Amino acid sequence: MDVLKVGIREFRSQLPHYLLEAGQPVVITRHGEIIGYYIPSRDKEPRADLASLEAAAAKLDVMLKAAQIDTEEVVAEFSAKRRKK
Repeated sequence: MDVLKVGIREFRSQLPHYLLEAGQPVVITRHGEIIGYYIPSRDKEPRADLASLEAAAAKLDVMLKAAQIDTEEVVAEFSAKRRKK
């Protein structure tokens, strides 16, 4: 896995990018000396997750229309079952 090396000022100024989108470990330096590491816990970007969910929703819409199922009826049935619990 590649490691990205950045200075503390850049890391601090671009913190949201490194925390949410970097996707690779970051070595943080100060005056050329390593002072810390950031290892992200996510494997992929949130945008990729959102795109996957949008694709799944589009497929679900097609399936519901093909089966002639009204989404409002599904929501109403789900709500009714939740209230019973």
